[in-house]
Amino acid sequence: MKAHVGVDAESGVTHSLETSTARVHDSRVWDELLHGEETSVWADKGYVSAEREAAFTEEGKDWGVMRKAPKGGKLHPEDEKINRIIAMVRARVEHPFRILKRQFGYVKTRYRGLVKNRAQLFTLFALGNLFLVRSRLLA
Repeated sequence: MKAHVGVDAESGVTHSLETSTARVHDSRVWDELLHGEETSVWADKGYVSAEREAAFTEEGKDWGVMRKAPKGGKLHPEDEKINRIIAMVRARVEHPFRILKRQFGYVKTRYRGLVKNRAQLFTLFALGNLFLVRSRLLA
């Protein structure tokens, strides 16, 4: 089972969640993770697509998908620098997973079917969002 999340880069709040079986490639859930008002996209190499990049490279939009090395080759040093910058922004996406694992102790899951596990993940990520914004809620 996989959990794919869409996270706001500024606040770190999860705005979309999609679950799938492990055999589904990450790029197949791309459209479900976007809400349509993104000004930037930051993703790993699994989401690389020339069509997606062309559709997203308008004025004022940032394409932050990790660069991929050519098959059997090495990544250009300039692309390595770009990947480091992208990785710093993408680290923000990993924070909701850290909250689930460290604060809530959700490090292992028992597969009870995709529907039940999906419902559990929606609840955990909703609670994780509350945990992230708790100081703003209490102020």
